Amino acid sequence: MPGRDVEALQALLGPGALPSRRRPAAERGVALPPLTDHHVHLHLIDAAALVRGGIAGAVDLGGDPALLARRAAARMPHVAYAGAFLTAPGGYPFGRPWAPDAIVRAVTSADPAPGIAGGARTCVDEQADAGASVIKVSLNADGGPVIDDPALDAVVSAAHARGLPVVAHVEGAGTTRRAVEAGVDALAHTPFTEVLDPGLVARAALAGQRWISTLSIPGIDAGIAGANLSAFVDAGGRVLYGTDLGNGDRPAGIVVQELVALHRAGVRGPDLLATLTDPWPLARIGAGVATFVAGPPPPDADAVPEWLAGARVVPEEELIRDES
Repeated sequence: MPGRDVEALQALLGPGALPSRRRPAAERGVALPPLTDHHVHLHLIDAAALVRGGIAGAVDLGGDPALLARRAAARMPHVAYAGAFLTAPGGYPFGRPWAPDAIVRAVTSADPAPGIAGGARTCVDEQADAGASVIKVSLNADGGPVIDDPALDAVVSAAHARGLPVVAHVEGAGTTRRAVEAGVDALAHTPFTEVLDPGLVARAALAGQRWISTLSIPGIDAGIAGANLSAFVDAGGRVLYGTDLGNGDRPAGIVVQELVALHRAGVRGPDLLATLTDPWPLARIGAGVATFVAGPPPPDADAVPEWLAGARVVPEEELIRDES
């Protein structure tokens, strides 16, 4: 492929896109870095189907830390995880039919000492010791009690002391503001229950907070979520592709509806691919795999979401640069 055509391809899809052939049949297509879904619940989905559907990396944001530690040893998908939800006694997601007791921990104290039953540090240490790469805290004011500010601050402090970012489920009035003011590093969902003040959105972006998209999950106000994400993008915020797979009846793998919603919110072309190829919270996805989309590249940015439905996880050794 002539150099100017490669430049056009990368202008459309980002610097990681390369014209390639896949051996042994020398099938032509486009190679991309491995793709990650930054919000899944592996106890509710078929993990192998993620790989068949083009996803090489998955971030589990709420599961049994002991089971996740064992699952993460499998080669594919490459799994990072938060372990259990940290929440207030009786808070979300306690009591939900999809949330067994093993995936929830009640934070009953902000005590910073180690080993305090129900203490914020103890809850964080349990997840970290089980191999967590991020800590998940629930701030769902519409779903029951929510941990107070001292406990939230203690969770964030304990996680950062272990070198781990904190991701929060925010739902209900004022919860996004609490997450921003507490120094939470990422939101598990684009806020979908209130239209956010532009100044708060700007603070979140300036602080380097990441928002995981989840624009296509059932039951949310997609208009509010889309408006908030558009404002966050305009403010320079960093967005990650995430679907909350396990929530609702959607096939595992690339969710085209999520990509279309991101595109409509202003995350397009190379920026859209960046939400998928960012390995957060890891430094990189496991070595040896790449993404391959057979056939010609999309004609324009509007076609990218549907085109990505053809993404497949392949061994890197099967791909060679197409120089023709």
